Amino acid sequence: MNNKVDNNALFKFSYGLFVLTTKSDEKDNGCIINTATQITDNPLKIAITVNKATLTHDMIVKAGKFNLSTLTESVPFSVFEKFGLSSGKDGEKFAESDYGNMRTSNGLRYIPENTNSVISAKVCDSYDHGTHTVFVADVTQSFILSEEPSVTYQYYFDNIKPKAQHSNGAAKGFVCKICGYIYDGDVLPEDFICPLCKHGANDFEPL
Repeated sequence: MNNKVDNNALFKFSYGLFVLTTKSDEKDNGCIINTATQITDNPLKIAITVNKATLTHDMIVKAGKFNLSTLTESVPFSVFEKFGLSSGKDGEKFAESDYGNMRTSNGLRYIPENTNSVISAKVCDSYDHGTHTVFVADVTQSFILSEEPSVTYQYYFDNIKPKAQHSNGAAKGFVCKICGYIYDGDVLPEDFICPLCKHGANDFEPL
């Protein structure tokens, strides 16, 4: 065995998928994340990892609180289009007709459909890790909505995410190993950032 680091080994982690929501300056916003974990039991604390390129990240820094809605296997791709493939910087992700304006006791919205549990938390610490911030938070409220299985990253890729389509029909380009985004072209720029999951060129591979 050598000291080679194979990034594909990390894809074997059993990631779940969550809608992370918060509110700042009277604006509700949310994004999809796949890194959330319980770190202590007493007191009950969780940790989430959020990409700094998202508006939700900056709003959590300001608000100091967030909700996690745990998505289930029945979740439609439209939820990922709304919270994962679009930016809150470009407009509202919530319309008043969406999800009935459901809120937890901390005043934040949550996703009541295709969700099996909701956790509210107040940030107590944070750690800067370059492209991402790890937020550690105390759980302030939690409840179960259903017994449906939580959706995993692998289930999302196998059963929910549409198969990649090339814009020009040519079987060439590069695919993001994180979210499946296709970059059409013979050469992938070294500084290219995936417009969907915000990962860099190192997480792309040739088709």
